[in-house]
Parts: sequence; C-alpha cells; structure tokens
Amino acid sequence: MDRMPGWADAVLVPLISLLLAAILSALVILAIGENPIDALQLMVEGTLMRSAGWGYMLYYATNFMFTGLAVAVAFHARLFNIGGEGQAMIGGLGVALVCLYIPFPHWTLALLGATAGAIVFGAAWALIPAYLQAKRGSHIVITTIMFNFIAAALLNYVLVNLLKPVGAMDPASATFPATTHLPSFQDMFATADTPLFRGSPANVSFFLALAACVVVWLLIWRTRLGYEIRSQGFSESAAKYAGISPVRVIVIAMLISGGLAGMMAINTTQGEAERLILNMTEGAGFIGIAVALMGRNHPFGIFLAAMLFGFLYQGGAELALWTNIPRELITVIQALVILFTGALDNMVRMPLERVFLGLRRRDAR
Repeated sequence: MDRMPGWADAVLVPLISLLLAAILSALVILAIGENPIDALQLMVEGTLMRSAGWGYMLYYATNFMFTGLAVAVAFHARLFNIGGEGQAMIGGLGVALVCLYIPFPHWTLALLGATAGAIVFGAAWALIPAYLQAKRGSHIVITTIMFNFIAAALLNYVLVNLLKPVGAMDPASATFPATTHLPSFQDMFATADTPLFRGSPANVSFFLALAACVVVWLLIWRTRLGYEIRSQGFSESAAKYAGISPVRVIVIAMLISGGLAGMMAINTTQGEAERLILNMTEGAGFIGIAVALMGRNHPFGIFLAAMLFGFLYQGGAELALWTNIPRELITVIQALVILFTGALDNMVRMPLERVFLGLRRRDAR
C-alpha cells in the first residue's frame, strides 16, 4: 500500500518544498537589507503584469521545457543525462547549417528543417556517451559532463574558423536569411492598438515546446518503447528477463534525450538571435536538470517547473534593474528550489508519509 496518495506526492510535496525555499529566500533578502515583500511584488509586476515580461518568461520557459524533457526521458531509463548543455550547443550547429545553406522559401519549411537538424545533431552528440554506457560500462554522468566541454570547444572552433564572416570580430555566424526568421509573439499578437510583447524574444518555438511535452507523454506512457524505457528504469534485470535489450533501450533513450536538448537551439538560435552565437545555451542545459527534478520527470510537471524558472529568470532581471538586489540572488533562489525539491526531498516527504499513515490507521479503526 502506498504511504502517500499520488496527488500528495505530485502536488503537496513540491508546494511545501517551494514554500520552504521561499521562506529562506526571504530571509536572505532581509539579510542584505531589502524588503522581500517589495521584491516579490516587483517580480510579479515586472513579469506577469506586462506583456513584454510575459514574453521574456515564456522565452526562458521554452528553453527549460526542452532541456527538462531531455533529462526526464533519460531518467526514466535510469540514465542521468548531464550533457544537455553540450547537446544543445551541437543542436545549434545543426540549426545554423540548415538555415544558412538550405534556401528555404518560407519560415514554416525552415522550422521543419531546423527541427530536423537540431534533433539529428543533438542526438548524434548523445550517441557516443550512450554507446560507452551501454557497451563499455562508462558512467553516463561522467561522459556527458565531459562532452559538454568538448562541445563548447568544438563550437568555438567552428564559429571562429569556419562560420564567422570575413572581417567580423565576434565569434558568431552570419545572420540567417530572412525567410528562416521565426515569427515572434509581437509579430503574431500585436496590433496598432495593442502593442503586445513589444521587444520580447518569445517566438513560435514556444508552441513547439508544448507539442514536445505532449509527444513525450505519449511516448513514455502510451507506447511499447516507453514501456521498455520505464521497465529498464525500474529494474534492468527484470527488463532483461522480459526480453528487453538494455543496450537498445539505453541508446534509444539517450538519442531521444539528445534530440530534445538539441531542439532548444531552435528557440535561441533561429528564433531569438537569428544566427549562431557562442553562448547560445544560456545555461539552460543545467537548469533543465532542476526543472525535471521539480516536475517529477512528468511532462506536465516539467511545463509548470519551466514556467516557474522562467518567472525567476525574468523576475531576477527586474530586481537587478530596479533594486540593489544583485541578479546573482536569483541563482541563490534557484539553488534553494533545487535543494528542497531534489536533495532535501525526503525531509518533506517523510513527515508527510507519517501524517498520511496516521490518518489511514485512524480511518481503519
């Protein structure tokens, strides 16, 4: 019998963890001489009360959805993919090559081509760590971390020596052709009377991220492959006994994970920068780990966690602009959220389990 209802595990535990993180964050803000209530009010007003703030929040959330889904798919196979940052970098290279060298007549075709390029390049970068784990026993955490640094070095070399236009100073590719530029939310929703999302980088790739959430849910819980991935994650020996090949599942799960991480580059490279730049991942590969942990590796939970971290990112920019609170404090708040939803999860879970066990025994009398 479960010690705690499913709804409590999915909703109550994260909410209490968030509340504890918020209380500690408020104490930190008080310690530096600022008012935490005023800080929260400024974050809410700057992010949720203006369409431009919404645009930035949704832009960040798009990145976090892709990288969070990448971590979640691998985690269901009991693989901890720490390489989302590097896979997104190489996915960005795939996006750039497709947009620069294929003459697309319209952005819809360019989006399809860039999606394919991002998936193929991101999955290819995840293939080597997957093979080393499946066939050689190399730990996936170590190899994916190392491949982040290799990807950064490779991207730097390609930009400086191969893709940088002649005479340009910054390590970046040429601007993509206009027919590959994705519609921004401002293009899609603003009118002369209502200038919505003005200046924000949110674009149509947000809807691609939502579609990815649905596809991952269908894959993991409604397909045979998803059953095999979850079986591998629950027990490798039981999966072997059922005729499931661990090598096949590990490789396929990592390919899907790498492809999802690579798709993040559609938002940053094709949608926002409209060229390939050196720091195109913006740290989203690592934030995706926290998003997946907080979202309990479920696509809907990842969507909610991505929105929360998007709010923190944009809210942190508002605090840095209008108060004496440094933007680095948002990193502290993110760390506290990760700490309570990840490392200290049992600190919240165990007392709740005792409470529900006590209630169940009382009802049984």
